[in-house]
Amino acid sequence: MTRDEILQAFDRIRVWQSGGQRAPHKPLLILLALGRLVRGEPPMAEFSELEEKLKELLTDFGPSSAPASRHYPFWHLASDRFEKDSPLWELAGPAEILNRPRGTAPNLGELRARHIFGGFPEPLRRALLSDPALISEIAHRLLESHFPGTLRQDVLDAVGLSIDDTSAALMDTQSRRRRDPAFRGKVLLAYEYRCCVCGFDLRLGRQSVGLEAAHIKWFQAGGPDVETNGLALCALHHKIFDLGAFTVRPEDGFMVFSRHMMGSLDVQDRQLAHHGSSLIHPQSKEFAPDPAFLDWHRRWVFKEPARAI
Repeated sequence: MTRDEILQAFDRIRVWQSGGQRAPHKPLLILLALGRLVRGEPPMAEFSELEEKLKELLTDFGPSSAPASRHYPFWHLASDRFEKDSPLWELAGPAEILNRPRGTAPNLGELRARHIFGGFPEPLRRALLSDPALISEIAHRLLESHFPGTLRQDVLDAVGLSIDDTSAALMDTQSRRRRDPAFRGKVLLAYEYRCCVCGFDLRLGRQSVGLEAAHIKWFQAGGPDVETNGLALCALHHKIFDLGAFTVRPEDGFMVFSRHMMGSLDVQDRQLAHHGSSLIHPQSKEFAPDPAFLDWHRRWVFKEPARAI
């Protein structure tokens, strides 16, 4: 089991894909397990021990429907392998449960009641513990493949992991799908260098400060680096857009905020002032957000239910 074989095996994990659906279940479970490994916690954990934390991770960083299927990665990750007889994840428990066809997952109640355990197999654990940089690289690749930059540190903090900045920068240069370095400039120009939610447009000399180009359909989900898939957003609105605090209706371009967004009266007044309002339009209709990308964000990022307009 070489370092490259381990990296390739994690790169190949099968993630549910259907109609652009986001399924961060396995990546989040792996990151959670890596954090446990680094902290020296028991190598095999009972599902009931991991369940609440996995539910929290899926609630915070997955689609609205994700927490209900939190048991799937615990069971299905055992189907991902280095080779035919070398799984990435092993399960322990009663034979009548473990001998089921791999595609037939036990339900939540069965995993709890039958005390099913899961964890990395011993050879993989030894390899990971002997090479901390390998753990960092696996974590970085999972984050790079499944989450936008605005959320990666939050995910790491939630699972108790850190990544060496130098290693991360090197791995960024080796990304398999290249980003368009002109994307930010093109999107900011399209929106005349101001946040299309709140109008924030601070400049220092020739530099825009705190203004970012957000992908509507995430790059990690195949979203292209084009103006119609971009919004010029201040750092705050970029972060909460990627978290699903608000979305933009494809049919009319109105902003809709989630009922889950909470805060002080001042915070709510400032943010909810935009609820039911239109985005600030780009300078040309040809740069207007593509309804297909907005629909993807509404379905797979926005935290339902929406506040009434």
